[in-house]
Amino acid sequence: MKLASFLAAHASATPDKDAVICGAERLSFAQLHDTTDRLANGLRTLGVGIGDRVAIQLQNTVEFVRAFLAITKAGAIAVPVNTRLAPGEIAYILADSAPKAVFLSDETRELYDRAAADAKGVIRIAAGMPKAGEHAIADLVALGAPGTPAVPPEFDDNLIVYTSGTTGKPKGAIITQANSIIPNGYLNAIQYGLSEADRQLVTTPLAHRTGFARMANMILHGCTLVVMPRFDAAGAAKMANDERITVIGIVPTVGRMLLPEIEAHPENFATVNVMLVTGEAFPLEVKQRIHNALPHVRMYSFFAMTEVGGLTLLGPQEQFTHPSSLGRINPGAEIKLVDAAGKDVAPGEVGELWVRTGEPGRFLTMRCYFNKPKETAETIRDGWVATGDMARMEPDGHYYMMDRKKDMVLSGGYNIYSKEVELALQQHPAVQDAAVIGVPDAVYGEAVAAFIELRPGMTATEDEIIAHCRDRIAGYKKPKHVRFIAPLPRNSTGKVQKFELRRAFAAEAE
Repeated sequence: MKLASFLAAHASATPDKDAVICGAERLSFAQLHDTTDRLANGLRTLGVGIGDRVAIQLQNTVEFVRAFLAITKAGAIAVPVNTRLAPGEIAYILADSAPKAVFLSDETRELYDRAAADAKGVIRIAAGMPKAGEHAIADLVALGAPGTPAVPPEFDDNLIVYTSGTTGKPKGAIITQANSIIPNGYLNAIQYGLSEADRQLVTTPLAHRTGFARMANMILHGCTLVVMPRFDAAGAAKMANDERITVIGIVPTVGRMLLPEIEAHPENFATVNVMLVTGEAFPLEVKQRIHNALPHVRMYSFFAMTEVGGLTLLGPQEQFTHPSSLGRINPGAEIKLVDAAGKDVAPGEVGELWVRTGEPGRFLTMRCYFNKPKETAETIRDGWVATGDMARMEPDGHYYMMDRKKDMVLSGGYNIYSKEVELALQQHPAVQDAAVIGVPDAVYGEAVAAFIELRPGMTATEDEIIAHCRDRIAGYKKPKHVRFIAPLPRNSTGKVQKFELRRAFAAEAE
């Protein structure tokens, strides 16, 4: 079962239906299928073979979708590169994945050149007008042979997706076609009721998991994908109305930006029936206000990881009855919570979250980390993925995230979960966001250090922050150190980079 066969089926059944819309460009399913066949054959003529890596350093465009499908049809492995990454981060990904070719554009060429200064012999394929030594996508499509290239059926590697790197250097997870088909095809149909009738709006980069999932929905369900080249709230509201959007996926930043448009003009979202609210700690206030303005919209949130995809689901009825929960486990997945010795913890107790979804690469679990057998063996143990996340399960089956294992603070023999302290800090009216780390302490081994990002125009003191926590969490959990920082260091997907905070605290201590 391959992604290309799904696209071929839709091209046969609904050839003239819009598959991808981006700005003024529209591609039907027949056009998308034919042009990606020809582009895939063009890649083959350039020497791209089975298992070769091909980087996609493109912003949100029709060409991103074409590039991914052509790479897949050619039997190569796509390496999506988020264009919001810094040159050093991109250089690491390129050095690690060693791509045979790269798709780039006028907007990304300079960034690629800076990041790949030492790369030699990489085939360059340009969206738009090519520079000297580059090949144009349009030319490869025009000259490429029709028909889908032959790929051995047992070969299923499809993507190398790099982990967010919040605790250090990212690792490239090899995601198979099956890893995309199971969640984005079958599970999403069961959970969200997705079908060929849907029209989905992408508000985030296609290179990021949230945007990529919507593209996979189009390929697998035959629904229409509407892509925003760059997000802006007013444009999204107009597009939702003009394109009769039924499904929108948003992360917290997009939710905050879109909220004024939703509240001012709810009629623009009259056709929307599903909203996927994902990302770390989606604010309850934002969800509540969206629900008040659009009571007909069904909201879903979930917990997902690069290595195992979506694991839990919190449905529309539970968004406000269990607002801090990750949800219940997805059908087909197994979860256990274990202590430091690998023993199951009792219900209600905190343990490291381990996941199993069958043979790696066949269902939800990644096949392995690219060229990292040691790290793969440390993460996948007898089929179980040791996530490094500390969680607990309540008797009703709802899971709650407590902390990253590496972020847990051990102070005076007590386990302190940074997530719990961060939630308490975020309740302070002046706090926009907060991140907690453990720092060395001569008496207790470790102490809690809180880094605070204040709301614009607001002020607070260290004593006020500590006093605020004293009323909400146990005394041993409250911060010993408070640092105000604007903004908190984040990676390209918005996650706080705690290793940067540790580095800053250590430098200060020295």
